[in-house]
Amino acid sequence: MGELANCTRCNAIFIKGTAAVCPECRKKEEEDFQVVYAYMRKKQNRVATVEDIEADTGVVEKQIREFVKQKRLHPAQFPNMAYGCEKCGSSIREGRLCEGCKGEIASGLQKQEQNDSMKQRQKDAELKKANRTYYSVRNEQ
Repeated sequence: MGELANCTRCNAIFIKGTAAVCPECRKKEEEDFQVVYAYMRKKQNRVATVEDIEADTGVVEKQIREFVKQKRLHPAQFPNMAYGCEKCGSSIREGRLCEGCKGEIASGLQKQEQNDSMKQRQKDAELKKANRTYYSVRNEQ
């Protein structure tokens, strides 16, 4: 069973299912998608930018970019269609992050792993030193 939630667009209360918006807003999003898709299907509009689409259809840029992000509009079919990287905002055509941000995150993780590995080796060496056992040998004649 769903839980009560507030619509992220109009703040109305609804029972949340698979969508994060209420049924009325979901219907409006679907209408906006149909308008944008009909516009993009025309041959002369296939190379339109997001700004051109917004100006010609009245659908806000954020919603158009969300359609691309949801893969409802495919950038392969529409070469000027892109959306912003979630970290830096630069235009990308697939995924959630641009290549620069992916590389930055990967190198940060690699450095963290190296630091963790070095700290673990130090901890192991200290533990080994603390647990040394000394034996005394007596020579009895």
